[in-house]
Amino acid sequence: MRLGVHFMRFDSAAPADMRRELGDAASYADDAGVAWVSVMDHYWQMMRAGFPKSDPMLEGYTTLGFLAGRTENVQLGTLVTGVTYRYPGLLAKIVASLDVLSGGRATYGIGAAWYEEEHRALGVPYPPLSERFEMLEEAVQIARQMYDPENDGPFEGKHFQLAETLCSPLPLSKPEIMIGGSGERKTLRLVAQYADACNLFAATPDELRHKLDVLHRHCEDVGRDPAEIRVTTLAGSEKLIDGDVAGFVDDMRPFAELGVDMVILRPPATSLAAWVRDAVAPGVPAVAELGA
Repeated sequence: MRLGVHFMRFDSAAPADMRRELGDAASYADDAGVAWVSVMDHYWQMMRAGFPKSDPMLEGYTTLGFLAGRTENVQLGTLVTGVTYRYPGLLAKIVASLDVLSGGRATYGIGAAWYEEEHRALGVPYPPLSERFEMLEEAVQIARQMYDPENDGPFEGKHFQLAETLCSPLPLSKPEIMIGGSGERKTLRLVAQYADACNLFAATPDELRHKLDVLHRHCEDVGRDPAEIRVTTLAGSEKLIDGDVAGFVDDMRPFAELGVDMVILRPPATSLAAWVRDAVAPGVPAVAELGA
């Protein structure tokens, strides 16, 4: 099993100090062997998670470009971009550029979007959920076509029409497509059809087992081997913060046994850099033994 970190709060340093704070956190993660660094792709902090909407929130891909320049090994991505936030051809181009400038370390993370308040606030259209799922499927199809060196022709969809799907330069690696969310009827069906990776929301092993059972049934329906889909999940890091590495490993063991490749940790209300250096880094070699 591998560990990742999700930089989803930016309230641990003043704006003038954020460059150093984030740069140090990314460098510590890279040096410690952390496998993944992600950021949110939101305009506001999440009220749903209990934060004030006025808390700082950095734009996702600007931040990833900065982190790419401070790292050499970690995989980089959003967790995840809402399909409404960018035209899909532009999003595919952005991720391709991140992949080139990071040396082949970009993930294309996408979901159906949900944060209506921030859409309305900044004038971004927010279609009904059924339409957003249709848009999500077309966006993934567009990305796959844009990353195909043999196909730069048009794309004709219900929601998006592209006269050409030229992407130059092409990404160095074909970016992994990660679909975020755990909706059993639509989201996991799209994971089975299109995704290289998924991020499942599950607080317990039993909950995760159920989601995986649903995903595997969708894979069977579409003729996909579930082993082709990398499974990730989010977790807290309280035991690591307390120095209880063994306890954290015990908590993660049943997830590893279910096939989780990577646990992505959420930060507490403290320095991101200190959190990665002092809490996360000791957990990297410890969880590496799980599933080995």
